[in-house]
Amino acid sequence: MDLLLGIFSAFGLSASAGLNAYIPLFIIGAIAHYTDWIKLAAPYDALANPWILILLGVLILIEFLADKIPAINHLNDLIQTLIRPVAGAIVFAAAARALTSLNPLLALASGLLVAGSVHTAKAGIVRPAVTATTGGAANLPVSLAEDLLATLTSFLAIILPVIIACLLLLLAAWLTWRTWKRSKARVL
Repeated sequence: MDLLLGIFSAFGLSASAGLNAYIPLFIIGAIAHYTDWIKLAAPYDALANPWILILLGVLILIEFLADKIPAINHLNDLIQTLIRPVAGAIVFAAAARALTSLNPLLALASGLLVAGSVHTAKAGIVRPAVTATTGGAANLPVSLAEDLLATLTSFLAIILPVIIACLLLLLAAWLTWRTWKRSKARVL
C-alpha cells in the first residue's frame, strides 16, 4: 500500500516540477521540515534544511517573475530545460524514497521522464502557441495558471494519497462492521 501511495505522490510531484521546478521541491521540503507527514531519507533530507527552503523560495520568486514577461519567459524556459527534469528526478526520488523502497535509479529516471515530458509540452508547444496567437497578452494568465496548477498538484500529490488511504481504512472498517453485524444477525 505504501509503495502505491508513494508512487502516486512521486508522479504528481515530478509532473508539477515540469511546470515549475522549485514549487514541489519547496513544498516537500517544507512539509518534511514542519510536519511529521514525510520523513525524507538522506540525501533528500537536505530539502528540509531551512537555508535550502529559503533558497528555494528565492528561486520560486525569480522563476515566478521571469515567467510572466513574454520575451523573458522563453529564455527562462530554455534555461529550465535542464533544471525542471532534474528537479522532477529529485522530487520523485525523494517522495518515493520517503514512502517506499523503490530503487533510486528507477525513481530518478522516472522523475526525469515525467518532469521532462511536462516541461517539453509547456515550453515547446503550449507557451509558444499562446505567445503566437495572443501576441504575448495571454502569457501572464497562462503563467499564473501554471503556477497555481503546480502548487495544487504538489499539495494534492502529498495529501490525496493520505486521504485515499484513510478512506480505504474507513471502507475496510465499515465492511468489517457490516459483515460482523450480518453474521451476528444470522446467528440470532
